[in-house]
Amino acid sequence: MKVTREQAIQNRDRVLDVAARLFRERGFDGIGVADLMKSAGLTHGGFYGQFGSKEELMAEACSRSFDSALETWSKIGGRASGNPLAAVMKGYLSKQHRDNPGEGCVIASLGAEATRQGSSLRRAVTDGARAMLDLFTSFAPGRIKAVKRERAVVAYASVVGALILARAVDDAALSDEILQAVVTALPGASSS
Repeated sequence: MKVTREQAIQNRDRVLDVAARLFRERGFDGIGVADLMKSAGLTHGGFYGQFGSKEELMAEACSRSFDSALETWSKIGGRASGNPLAAVMKGYLSKQHRDNPGEGCVIASLGAEATRQGSSLRRAVTDGARAMLDLFTSFAPGRIKAVKRERAVVAYASVVGALILARAVDDAALSDEILQAVVTALPGASSS
């Protein structure tokens, strides 16, 4: 049975959505193409009709993850009264975000692995990180662009590091402490 152009686009989107989630949950090497396609409800044979390689899929899945994150954090910051950066940081360092890596930040889940990947994936991560930094900069307090950018870089690097550390420890109280401490300690980020 021939797949329509519209169905092919929907299938490709489904594969990208599933890949974005499963890569963040299991890592790039934690799932193969056959299992990924099966999770998307498609056959392994259809993969190469949609993607040239697993790395191409990894790069596109990362881009999709960043796009989703940008949409989420833009809405949270846009709805915030007062300090939008504090609202974004509080959401980012929430227990819900910590406990759901498949739906969360691609850098916190895959950043260390991305350093060992090819140029197309590294470009996707660079573009996504740059977009996140631009968003954080737009929300950072202050009037001087360089100061806002510096605050954004410190805030983004801090929340990513805090999330990684909070996910890595096996003590729930310590994990919660890490999340809370970073939100309250960053200059210009706390809502208090």
